[in-house]
Amino acid sequence: MAFHSQVDLVGGYYDAGDNVKFTFPMAFSITMLAWSLLEFGQSLGTDLQHSLKAIQWGTDYLLKATSIPGFVFAQVGDPYGDHNCWERPEDMDTPRTPYAVSKEFPGSEVSAEIAAALAASSMVFRPINRGYSARLLKRARMVFEFADKYRGSYNDSLGQWACPFYCDYSGYQDELVWGAAWLLRATKAPYYRNYVLANIQNLDKSSSFAEFGWDTKHAGINLIMSQTPEPFITNADKFVCSVLPESPTVSVSYSPGGLLIKPGGSNLQHATALSFLLLVYSRPLSKDSRVIHCGNVVATPARLIQVARSQVDYILGSNPLNMSYMVGYGKKFPERIHHRGSSLPSITQHPQHIDCTGGATYFYTNNPNPNLLTGAVVGGPDIKDSYADSRADFAHSEPTTYINAPLVGLLAYFKSH
Repeated sequence: MAFHSQVDLVGGYYDAGDNVKFTFPMAFSITMLAWSLLEFGQSLGTDLQHSLKAIQWGTDYLLKATSIPGFVFAQVGDPYGDHNCWERPEDMDTPRTPYAVSKEFPGSEVSAEIAAALAASSMVFRPINRGYSARLLKRARMVFEFADKYRGSYNDSLGQWACPFYCDYSGYQDELVWGAAWLLRATKAPYYRNYVLANIQNLDKSSSFAEFGWDTKHAGINLIMSQTPEPFITNADKFVCSVLPESPTVSVSYSPGGLLIKPGGSNLQHATALSFLLLVYSRPLSKDSRVIHCGNVVATPARLIQVARSQVDYILGSNPLNMSYMVGYGKKFPERIHHRGSSLPSITQHPQHIDCTGGATYFYTNNPNPNLLTGAVVGGPDIKDSYADSRADFAHSEPTTYINAPLVGLLAYFKSH
């Protein structure tokens, strides 16, 4: 439902190269940033403070988005109006309508993902700000209860605005279990363990074991719960066998240059998220001196780390084009990324207003973007390792928060190993 009362929704993140705040992928990005710090934060050194600020910028917004009892704000901005314009955020004159889910118009997936983000973040802040940590955890419990009590997909309530951009294609059951798994990790409360065990069979059985991202949480659930008996350890092992290129049950593709590929746009989201999971799972395997058997292939913890490393190295330039897919990193990187703020002149260079259609010149030019979005990782090359570096080719040239978030953990680990 569109929400017409006044509410403070300042802050948070745009999902990618547009100026819309989609809470579902935003919350997932915060969950992944928090998980990156929980696993590898000790390796971040002086960058830890930057990561904490990035998480809190997101969690402060998620607290605002859940501040009115009975409502969860799932989106800010009319996506069709926004996508029809090429405007700087400072010039936005498209409708900034807030859209909320409620008891009558539920959105269990977006609410439960917020609960996961707040629960994971509460653990990050627990050693450094106990008051803020407690506030996040209390809200996570409340929002999870709301998601579970008023079940339904935001596809049905907000589909005409959320779809096709961030439609929930895998159902909301995985987010409910994912949220409960994070609350279990944050609280150790038996209620959440029992909830996960009672609801795990509700997950879509047609999903492959290599499914993990803003929409589908299956592989992540199995890894978080892998300290619990079946079916989680078996499923976590099957995840590994579905990703390793030499496995007889591999369900992802690899480019000739070695990049993990899954169908759809923004492919590097899969390379970073699945590599993160491989790296995380290598740790308990090493601790238990355990290997995984994929048919006649033996997967050691070192092999999981090696595959994750190969994906990070590919992204940073070890690929057939010798090109970094991180803006500003290396000698050759994407220069015409699909990102409004990066491609339009800054306010200091061009203080005059640029209206909806006024940005078209900057969109279609072959000139490099004037503002370097340092650190942003784009959607990446195609299955043949080629990359056009074209703003119009948004499936490959658009950066997203959920590509970068798991990469933080990967880079922290490989920086110190």
